[in-house]
Formats: sequence, C-alpha cells, structure tokens
Amino acid sequence: MTAETVSGSAATESDGKIRCPWSEGSQLYRDYHDNEWGKPLHGDDAMFERMCLEAFQSGLAWITILRKRPAFRSAFAGFSIERVAAFGDDDVARLLTDPGIVRNRAKIEASIANARVAADLDIGLDELIWSFAPAARPRPRVIAEVPATTPESIALAKELKRRGFRFVGPTTAYALMQATGMVDDHLVDCWV
Repeated sequence: MTAETVSGSAATESDGKIRCPWSEGSQLYRDYHDNEWGKPLHGDDAMFERMCLEAFQSGLAWITILRKRPAFRSAFAGFSIERVAAFGDDDVARLLTDPGIVRNRAKIEASIANARVAADLDIGLDELIWSFAPAARPRPRVIAEVPATTPESIALAKELKRRGFRFVGPTTAYALMQATGMVDDHLVDCWV
C-alpha cells in the first residue's frame, strides 16, 4: 500500500488493536494487513506471485486483487514459474475468459513473459529482488510519510526492466517491497 492508494491515520479497531488505516475497510484487508503485508517473504514462486498480483493491481483497488486471489492462483497454476512460463496462446485465451481474475490482455501476457524471464535468470527471483532491500528505517508516523517510490524501488524497477520484466515500474516495485517485507511501512503505533 503506497501513500497514493490510501489516506488517514491509525485508528483503534473493535478488538482494541491499532492498525494502519488502509486495513480498516474490510475483514479481508485486516487479515492481509495482520498476517501478510510487511512480513518477510521468500521463495521464487512466492515472489513471482506477489510480483504478478502487484502488476494486476495497477490502476485498481488492492481489495479487488485480494478478492480474486484464489481464482488467480488457480488460473495461474499456483504461480509456479516453471508452469506459467510454459503457458501458450491457448492459456492466454483461457485467461481472457476467466471471470474470476482481472481479464487484461497486457497484464496476462506480461505475467507469462515475466515467468519466462524468471525461469531464465542467472540467480533466483527471490535473491534478485531482495538484493535491493534498503537499510531498515524508522516506521512512518502517519500514512502521508509513506512514499510511493524510493531510490531502491526505482533501481529495482530499472534492473527488472533491464532483464526483460514487464509491468514493474517504480511504484509497483515499491508496493512489492512493502508486501514482501523488504520495507516496514506499518505505522509506528500499529500493533503489527
């Protein structure tokens, strides 16, 4: 979650825990916030899934992606890099008719192309992405202090593009860093 996609300040929930304000909208957001967002994630396929989902989210609300995540996992073979890299034209056609996912041809084709790039990397996707993790910094006090991009996300996006990845601009790269725990943008008074 970048400052561009959320606003507000931490508030107390009915369970007495203070959370980042973007997580207040639904139980799905709360569960994602409490159990996944900002926690270190490792594994090439796990990182590939998050990269794809962040790209699909571009221009949409994150809740849309969270609601569709089970269907995405099914449609994209559990985000197995090896399996998605083998997708062909028939798979693109199948995905374009799947109402459970975001049916955007450019994003679907980018996910398949990205799987092929990831499968051919000289290092693991996890290692590549984590090599851009910034030094730890203090948590933000308010959501307005959460950046949309950082020098590290700009560098990560540039390197991913250089290697042939698509739909990985600096803002998407920063959202990926947040989602996978490379940065901790939970507000200072958040219980997580």
